[in-house]
Amino acid sequence: MAGGWSKDGAVQDQIDASVDDAVRQARERLPRGTSASHCDECEKQIPERRRMAVSGVRLCLACQEEADEHNAAAAGFNRRGSKDSQLR
Repeated sequence: MAGGWSKDGAVQDQIDASVDDAVRQARERLPRGTSASHCDECEKQIPERRRMAVSGVRLCLACQEEADEHNAAAAGFNRRGSKDSQLR
């Protein structure tokens, strides 16, 4: 049940759009292509088992963990705003 000017199911549409955006962004971050033999950041050799497990890997494990921590700090920003902010 929607109220005011919003259509029925508008909240679910917004949730679906947020999930779709998150899935698209996650897929864009997946490595593609052939794996590098040496890390792009620190030039250390990437273990063969990691290269085989992750297609297109470009970073060693230590550098990947650092990159993941940096990306996690930037996540969590609600671009759509809250319902209350949209009503003002």
